[in-house]
Amino acid sequence: MKNLLFVMNPCAGMKKANKVLPDILGLFNRYGYDVHVHITEGRSDGENVVAQRAGEMDLVVCCGGDGTFNETVSGILKSGSNTPVGYIPAGSTNDFAVSLGLKSNPMKAAQQIMDGEEVAYDVGCFGGRYFTYVASFGIFTKASYATPQSLKNTLGHGAYLLEGISELSQLRKLPVKMELDGELLEGEYLFGAISNSTSMGGVLKLDPKQVDMADGLFEVMLVRMPKDLMELSECITAIQKQTYNCRIMTFRTAKKVVVHAPDTMDWTLDGEREPGHAQVEVENLHLAIKLKK
Repeated sequence: MKNLLFVMNPCAGMKKANKVLPDILGLFNRYGYDVHVHITEGRSDGENVVAQRAGEMDLVVCCGGDGTFNETVSGILKSGSNTPVGYIPAGSTNDFAVSLGLKSNPMKAAQQIMDGEEVAYDVGCFGGRYFTYVASFGIFTKASYATPQSLKNTLGHGAYLLEGISELSQLRKLPVKMELDGELLEGEYLFGAISNSTSMGGVLKLDPKQVDMADGLFEVMLVRMPKDLMELSECITAIQKQTYNCRIMTFRTAKKVVVHAPDTMDWTLDGEREPGHAQVEVENLHLAIKLKK
């Protein structure tokens, strides 16, 4: 019999996956898996368990939000194993799961994993810490980790929007210098993201035709403060048309990014806070993880 490690965040989203947990486990059993269940108890718990046990498993499946998926992927990479991972999205928004084309219904997502094939994807490494889809700074990024879980469970994606609106009163320009595969970009920015997803920071949506999550490259977006209404209008039009380059917006692709910024400037990695760094290297780990979907 094959071994499957099932890692579940019981507090994720509306807790809808909790109601069908016996059905999910029964499905895995019918496909010939001996299931080892771990219910997470706090931050990094899932990562630690996966790092310890992934090498013994034929498959690791996580159920929760993007943070749970991040911990699972991080654990697999730290284990040094090549164990494939499955993801049952059960968080408040699951933007990254949408980018991956995963089912939103927990039972359908579990079935998708059982019937699916292994597909390799890139992973980001931010100064030694892994991220699966985005490292961002500036406006709206704090909302992803500052919003209380109870509010996320009640309002879903709307909770992030409410928290994000509260950040508008604290708008500030952040002095940042980025080296992207030899190109230097420098300025004062409201928002920046280094991503491997069709969603940037849960705020900006990228054209799926422009994003290849397995090409060894990040999409990098920087937005500076508009000087007038005309620049703001240009930015809104660029976002709507998904062209991205305008006077206040810069869009690039890169394999490696070196960032110089104030060490007081916090980042968000896959929805979790990362303290600021005066300098940090961000590297794309090409085809580092196998996802069963």
